[in-house]
Amino acid sequence: MTVTPDVLTYYEQGKEDGRLRTGRGRLELWRTQDVLRRALPSPPARVLDIGGGTGVHAEWLVADGYEVELLDPVPLHVERAGALPGVTARLGDARDLPLPDTSADAVLLLGPLYHLPDRADRVTALAEARRVVRPGGLVAAATISRYAAVHDMVYLGVYEHEPHRRAAREAMENGRLLGPAQGFPAYLHEPDEVPGEFADAGLPGAERYGLEGAFWLYGDVDDWLDDPERRRLMLDAQRTLERVPSLLGVSGHLLTLARRPAQAPASPSGGHAGGRARPGCRTG
Repeated sequence: MTVTPDVLTYYEQGKEDGRLRTGRGRLELWRTQDVLRRALPSPPARVLDIGGGTGVHAEWLVADGYEVELLDPVPLHVERAGALPGVTARLGDARDLPLPDTSADAVLLLGPLYHLPDRADRVTALAEARRVVRPGGLVAAATISRYAAVHDMVYLGVYEHEPHRRAAREAMENGRLLGPAQGFPAYLHEPDEVPGEFADAGLPGAERYGLEGAFWLYGDVDDWLDDPERRRLMLDAQRTLERVPSLLGVSGHLLTLARRPAQAPASPSGGHAGGRARPGCRTG
């Protein structure tokens, strides 16, 4: 991910760890677990958590029996994640992983793509994930929905303020969220553009999952999540809706999954896609 001063300042506040452990952010966490647990290889398997922050996901992956290595460009994140039992953590950039080819059974990018506003950088990060995962191994990446800013600002009651409204509308038009509410610049994807980025990175056949559906916008979502039985029903309901194309953009976040082909295709430059050669990027 791109560590701009705004990004570093935001993450050094330590807010991200709590965001997924409390309030409606738990819906994103639990739905990410739900989708990944159906797709990951059985433990023990080696999982790379790229841009894994303070280890919110690494923690439950280790508890499930996986061997987890976390890479993140924020020193505070690496320090905190490395203190978690069973988690190996070090500094790293999603676009240039300090790891050998085919060295992991699964690679997760649950944050980097929305910190990379340039498409070429996002494709490079996905290509690096493909390079280090074994043939047939899973690559999973999270993205923010193009419409999340409008939805979220209405939910939070700040859409009435012109700077927030302008930022949300600009993000809906060009994907770039620069407004004050987010705390850092971010790229917001159209659901239909994500599979193309995967394909250009040598990961065809990507499948998209809406994580929160419309439930993250419910005023009483915390009450549902606090009650174990109602939470089970909400998670089950979203599982039935997670692949409906017309509903994907309603989710705040999407999770896209693909597997490295057993026979890696040749890269546009003529090299082998399993090596370090960077893939070409479409501009259309």
